Amino acid sequence: VQLVESGGGLAQPGGSLRLSCTASGFTFSIYSMGWFRQAPGREREFVATIDDRGGFTEYATSVKGRFTLSRDNAKNILYLQMNSLKPTDTALYYCGNGKGAIVNSDLWAYDDWGQETQVTDSS
Repeated sequence: VQLVESGGGLAQPGGSLRLSCTASGFTFSIYSMGWFRQAPGREREFVATIDDRGGFTEYATSVKGRFTLSRDNAKNILYLQMNSLKPTDTALYYCGNGKGAIVNSDLWAYDDWGQETQVTDSS
């Protein structure tokens, strides 16, 4: 299993970034996927999750209405569109592949993780 995150960087206050997670080594289309993040000195926390077909998503309260999670099962890519970025969004972002098809916000429900991508709000 390989998960490669990209798209992180420095964003202007209130700006946008789109993270991508390219998956390989497993049947992407039959597993849920998720994004978690970890800020300095804090534990890894749930951001968003999507079911295997992309028909259902769930978001952390802190990002709901600002972030949009989607997937392209033909290309094995997971996307996280982040708008209206805040200083509290600054963190390392990780994508993970779920152990099943349905959404799950628990850390233990994910099998593997990517290498992380840094998101920084410049304010």
